[in-house]
Amino acid sequence: MPLATAQPTGLSAAWIIFRTCVEERLVYRGDFALGTLMRFLPIITQIFLWTAVYKAAGSSIGGFTRNDVIAYYLLTMLGRAFSSMPGLASGIAMQIRTGEIKKFLIQPIDLLEYLLLARLAHKIVYYAVAAAPFALVFWLCGDYFPEKWPDATTWAAFLLSLVMSFALGFYLEATLGMIGFWFLEVSSLLFVYMLANFFFSGHMFPLDFLTDSVPGWVASLLWFQPLKFLAYFPAAVYLGKIHGPELWQNLALLAVWVVFFYVAARVALHRGLKRYSGFGG
Repeated sequence: MPLATAQPTGLSAAWIIFRTCVEERLVYRGDFALGTLMRFLPIITQIFLWTAVYKAAGSSIGGFTRNDVIAYYLLTMLGRAFSSMPGLASGIAMQIRTGEIKKFLIQPIDLLEYLLLARLAHKIVYYAVAAAPFALVFWLCGDYFPEKWPDATTWAAFLLSLVMSFALGFYLEATLGMIGFWFLEVSSLLFVYMLANFFFSGHMFPLDFLTDSVPGWVASLLWFQPLKFLAYFPAAVYLGKIHGPELWQNLALLAVWVVFFYVAARVALHRGLKRYSGFGG
C-alpha cells in the first residue's frame, strides 16, 4: 500500500510558492536593469517641456516650481514601480475565460494568495535588479530635488505609502479581473481603466494642476478617489506638499481603500466561483 505524501499547507505552501516565483523571475528577467534605464530616457523630454512651460507661465504653478515638477515626475515613476500591476486584471479574466482557473478549485491553493505571492516575488526581483538604474538617474537629477532631505516622519510616511500603494494596486486590479466571471470580454473596460489611471493617478502631472481649475466638488472627488494614491500621493509626500494632519488623514484614507478593495476582490471571487461552470479535462 503506497504511503501518502504530506502536502505543504499554510505558511509552508506560501513560502514554496514565493521562493519558486523568485527563482523563476531571476532566471529570465535579467532585462530589468536595462529596461528600467530606458524608461527614464523620456525625462530628458520632460525637462525641456517643463522648462518651456514655466518660462511662459511663471515661477510656480499649483505650488510646484519647475524643479518640483521634474522631481515629482521621477518620484511618480518610482511610485508606479510599486503600484502598477501589468497584466494582472487581464490575466485573471483570461484564466476565467479559458477555464484555467479550475486548477484553483481542485488544488489547496487560494487564487488571490497565489497571485499576491507571485506579484510580490516579481516586485522584489525587480527592485533588486533595477535599484542601480534608479540610483543612477536620481543621482544625475539630484539638483532638481530639494536640498534638504525629508525628516524622519516624512520618510516613514513616504515608505509606508509605497507599500500600501502596492497593496492597493494589487487588490484594485484583482477586483477588475474578477469581472470576467460575469463578462467574457473585459479588454475594453480595462482600456478605459488604464486611461483613467494614467490621468487621475497623477502620473501625467500633479493633481494640484487639475484641482485648481475645476469646481470645488470635482476637486473633492479627485482628492478622495483611490487612483491618486498610486502615483501622486507618495511623490507629494516626499516633496513635502502633504504634511501635518492632512498627511495622516490621507494615509488613513489610503488604508481604507486598501481594505475596501481587499474585501471587494474576496467577495467578487467568492460570488464568481459560485456561478462559474467548468467543463472538460
